[in-house]
Amino acid sequence: MKVRAYVLLVMVALLAVAAGTKKANPTEGVNPGDLAPRIEFLGNEEDCSFQNRSGRYTLLNFWAAYDAESRARNVQLWNEVNKWSSDKIAMYSVSFDEKESIFTETVKTDKLEGTKQFHEGLGRKSELFGKYHLQKGFRNFLIDENGVIIAVNVTSKELTKVLERI
Repeated sequence: MKVRAYVLLVMVALLAVAAGTKKANPTEGVNPGDLAPRIEFLGNEEDCSFQNRSGRYTLLNFWAAYDAESRARNVQLWNEVNKWSSDKIAMYSVSFDEKESIFTETVKTDKLEGTKQFHEGLGRKSELFGKYHLQKGFRNFLIDENGVIIAVNVTSKELTKVLERI
């Protein structure tokens, strides 16, 4: 009888603790499930936190003209994003080319003028480069309306599958 009372008491205590625990918020990082780190420059936008509460996803892509793979992926992703309503997804691309003239000519050559292409002139030395852990290569991040990273290094096909579900 005493054992039952003890077990019941422990179960009630555990239930009380579990009921009183609030849901933990995600921490800032660069893995799926993390809050995407804030960006403080992106052209005229003073701060970009990716939290929009409108149900719209954000694709954040990093690239450079000297990295052929990231450059090609940038064009492919832009072409895919342009097929969708701006209510579903927005894309920001950040180039780490140190010379602005190279960035400008690449955007023109790739026919990306008028899109949300941004230039980080400090290149690999920039705070943004370190904040997003790009030392091992350029990546992209698919971010939900709450600012949480839901996928990393998505291809245009994977992006289509995600957008078809929402």
